[in-house]
Amino acid sequence: MNLPLELPTVGCKSEARCTTADVATGDGALRPQRPDAPYEDTRRLPPWLKRNVPKGNANHFTAGLLEELHLETVCDNAKCPNRMECYSQKTATFMVLGNVCTRPCGFCAVERGRPAPPDANEPARLAEASARLGLKHVVITSVTRDDLPDGGAEHFRQCVLAVRQRIGASIEVLTPDFVHNPAALDRVIAAAPEVFNHNTETVPRLYRQVRGPRSDFRWTLALLARVKQLNPAIKTKSGLMLGLGETHEEILDTLTCLLDAGCDFLTLGQYLMPSSTSADHYLPVVRYIPPEEFALLGRQAKALGFKQVASGPFVRSSYHAREMAEMF
Repeated sequence: MNLPLELPTVGCKSEARCTTADVATGDGALRPQRPDAPYEDTRRLPPWLKRNVPKGNANHFTAGLLEELHLETVCDNAKCPNRMECYSQKTATFMVLGNVCTRPCGFCAVERGRPAPPDANEPARLAEASARLGLKHVVITSVTRDDLPDGGAEHFRQCVLAVRQRIGASIEVLTPDFVHNPAALDRVIAAAPEVFNHNTETVPRLYRQVRGPRSDFRWTLALLARVKQLNPAIKTKSGLMLGLGETHEEILDTLTCLLDAGCDFLTLGQYLMPSSTSADHYLPVVRYIPPEEFALLGRQAKALGFKQVASGPFVRSSYHAREMAEMF
């Protein structure tokens, strides 16, 4: 279907707009928020961001299987704080098209440079791993491949088809932006994944600073809207990292923009610098958001109209993805 793609105007104001005062806390009382008050020392993790690492044979099984089949995960490459928890539950977020990214984003630990050509056998190996892990919901993401004419869209499609043919699991794709290439985007949509996820990452004011000069907030909204336009049955999903200097008001405005684009599911999590020893390469943490503020934002997001919301310091775009998809 060849539909025109129009970039929306930034500054969405949904009729469902809510403010901090619109949502009560758990005991029914409204309390004033201080959304811009920094944690006293961003050089140290606050207590709520310290956790025990799960142990067990499942960790080794998952890691060993991924190594055997020569598969990459965003869990390892992006140094996700939840990777041991996910591995212990025999699940992972597969990262296809290699482990070298063409975008120099200031928040990501994935290596940057010149990637290798796509591996034609990767979809079959991904399907094999999904079968041996017994997955019911498979999450597939990738590095950004600006070096490929279609940004890797056909490879995404092949991965979706291979998994579906092998085990029939529900599938979630977490895609890059395909460099303003609607034809490439349409190729992935044609594979009809159950969930189409593309991260917004931050608020419009910080977009170029966080995601780089090639990124465009309006394109993110247009991408999500186009998925719904071409296949309304696909659930759309997006997520934001918090703690980069955004305000509470900006977060709510961004959420209304996502809703106006038809976004169904939302994730909100804390931005953590990938490495404290390479601080010059990464964006600094401006603020650590406490769990109670994440809880408030989660309630506000549900009040605005998102069908499913995961909001918390350790939440990531594919964290507990199966539960979110199955609950709707």
